[in-house]
Amino acid sequence: MSLPSIHVGTPRRDFLSSVAGGFGSVALANLLGQTQTLAEQPRLEFNGGLHHPAKVRRVIQLFMNGGASQMDLFDYKPELFRRAGEKFDPGTTERVEAATSAPGNVLKPPFELHQKGQCGRWISDLLPHLGNHVDDMAFLMAMKSRTNVHGPGSYLMNTGFLLPGFPSLGSWVSYGLGSLTDNLPTFVVLPDAKGLPYNQKGNFASGFLPVTHQGTIINSSQAEPIADLKAPASATFITPEADRDGLALLQQMNRTHLAANDHDSRLEARIRSYELAAKMQLSAPEAFDVTRESEATQKSYGLDEKPTEDFGKRCLLARRLIERGVRFVQVWSGAGGPANNWDNHNSIVKELAPMCQATDKPIAALLADLKQRGLLEDTLVLWNTEFGRMPFSQGSEGRDHNGGSFVGWMVGAGVKGGTSYGESDPWAWRAVRDITTNYDFHATVLHLLGIDHERLSIKNNGANRRLTDVHGHVVRAVLA
Repeated sequence: MSLPSIHVGTPRRDFLSSVAGGFGSVALANLLGQTQTLAEQPRLEFNGGLHHPAKVRRVIQLFMNGGASQMDLFDYKPELFRRAGEKFDPGTTERVEAATSAPGNVLKPPFELHQKGQCGRWISDLLPHLGNHVDDMAFLMAMKSRTNVHGPGSYLMNTGFLLPGFPSLGSWVSYGLGSLTDNLPTFVVLPDAKGLPYNQKGNFASGFLPVTHQGTIINSSQAEPIADLKAPASATFITPEADRDGLALLQQMNRTHLAANDHDSRLEARIRSYELAAKMQLSAPEAFDVTRESEATQKSYGLDEKPTEDFGKRCLLARRLIERGVRFVQVWSGAGGPANNWDNHNSIVKELAPMCQATDKPIAALLADLKQRGLLEDTLVLWNTEFGRMPFSQGSEGRDHNGGSFVGWMVGAGVKGGTSYGESDPWAWRAVRDITTNYDFHATVLHLLGIDHERLSIKNNGANRRLTDVHGHVVRAVLA
């Protein structure tokens, strides 16, 4: 069942009335159940799914910002080795073009790929640790984007639309399933220490959903991951008692104002953020303190090595956060810009290798750690990028953008390990069989969470909006 028509500016009382008896009233009760607005209602949690029994309770998404090269990592194509250096000719009448450059000659992967595991999955020698886990992984080998431009491509993979202003996957999950804990955010984003990705915060915004469902950004590389969460040591006049009194007065003032301006979800979100911040003052320091982990665990994630220290710490934080009830954690590799990410225009040899080195060991450690702790029984791990790269060279040894084919994978609850779905052409230039769109990907993730992607919807500006727009099907071939 989709939500009834709800328009921006609808007073809260009318809003509550319009959604009574439907999914919207349940979701709203979960939103407001911990506040005085619905204090008489019990807090509702959807741990078993909305529309059918869920296999997944929480998600960790690893996003490789910039367009990770499919043929250099996972999509082995002998033709690239046989025809290396020749003019690229796919044997069709289609005009060969590139996004930012003139098409060069066929460029073979500069690093070898070998078959790993019982499933025989081809994987680059740049990912030796990850190769040990292929029998647990389900690969989407023929993903396809509608664009080969970073901004729209990143929006598409994160929100389901090419343009800004739409809710992200994490925001939809937060809205639909609610919180698993009182003391930490429902949706957390761990950006690269070098900066935010393309689109900045737009990739994890809540769009037209209530603001409280946007991603909470944690800058784990800083001494204070959450700015202003606690008073500075110099402010000795701020005592726990003064804090409580101040928050109580602030809450009273905010709710008085809210009663007269009940159409603005930003105020409700601000109230919620203050309440959550007060609780996080106690819970967050422990959750973000990775030194509480054993030395062996820290070393397994690569925290003792400079290349893996940042990404490894964030992968370890992701595990600690989902253990403590965070429902959706997004870990980014690479910032926006022309360098230090997966956007390898100049040199696959010089640019791809360090990105793999930074992420291979931490991701493998995360998978092993989750499995050893039994967390994969209800956790889903996703590996994504916005699009792939071209089979021909840009310059001498770089690759340009390619929306025609790329690869993603998933591990965990409800996933059939050691499988793959889809196939690209002999060049890894175009997806040709069992293609997976971003809509299919999102539909599959929601399905594992117990959500029918066609029924999780909301009326906005006269349109019945959902994460998958009017498209998408569940890729059942990769489900257990």
